[in-house]
Amino acid sequence: MLNRRTLIGAISALALLTASAPAFAQDNYDIALISKGFQHQFWQAVKAGADKAAAEFGATVTFEGPETESQVDRQMDMLAAALSRKPDAIGFAALDSQAATPLLQQAKDAGIPVIAFDSGVDSDIPLTTATTDNVAAAALAADKMAELIGGEGKVAVVAHDQTSRTGIDRVDGFVNRMKEAYPKIEVVSVQYGGGDQLQSTEIAKSILLANPDLKGIFGANEGSAIGVVNGKTELNSNIVVIGFDSGAAQKGFIESGAMAGAITQNPVGIGYETVKAAISALKGETLPPVIDTGFYYYDKATMANPEIAAVLYD
Repeated sequence: MLNRRTLIGAISALALLTASAPAFAQDNYDIALISKGFQHQFWQAVKAGADKAAAEFGATVTFEGPETESQVDRQMDMLAAALSRKPDAIGFAALDSQAATPLLQQAKDAGIPVIAFDSGVDSDIPLTTATTDNVAAAALAADKMAELIGGEGKVAVVAHDQTSRTGIDRVDGFVNRMKEAYPKIEVVSVQYGGGDQLQSTEIAKSILLANPDLKGIFGANEGSAIGVVNGKTELNSNIVVIGFDSGAAQKGFIESGAMAGAITQNPVGIGYETVKAAISALKGETLPPVIDTGFYYYDKATMANPEIAAVLYD
């Protein structure tokens, strides 16, 4: 259940999004959204934003995703099923940036506009992508990690996958920033846990056991970051953990000091802008190649700041 502060933050975020929204005619468009998952609180917040836009602009939105973020085949089945009912538009967050191309081509051939969200695809079929600048966000995570470990030492990354655009960009953003700006910091391991907390816990433990002098780990999405903290806790380690996304567990870890801080996206904004863009496309309007929905670094000292509280979620 949302607490009062989180509810106020969500309302504030939606108010910012809708303040300058154009007045669309109330057409009951059918928009199918296929996400990367459904289990993380991040996706529930994306859905909340999509539902808000649907109510505001007069659309019917369906929202579904596979049980875990490793089920690329399951996501392809969901996309195929959505196509078969011929919706007016499709929003798609790809688990694999290339696997969906044939299905997206089918959508294009059928005249169904495609809007990418959260994680783009290696194709020019989507008319726009509503997303975080993941390279820049992960570079900021690297800056914060470097600051917290004194600019030198060994660090590692536990990420969700190496097939989605978010997985690729967050690893590259973090690793490349370390190489470019912090020559005394070595990234000794990059491993992938599918965004699964239990798998990420075991990976984090194996990295810690293999590198007893490790100073920090970056967890590149919600499940990865939670797993890293659980692994750290089980081994009684005092490494610095920087996470990605929000959610009740990460916020609790930051409040307790188990996690130093995290990057938060604007998931409500991602969902809202995806539906808004789909309706704009259906009305023949030109869309920008990317809709940047923003990000912030937050820690215990800044969580209550209004601009950050507005994009944190439980």
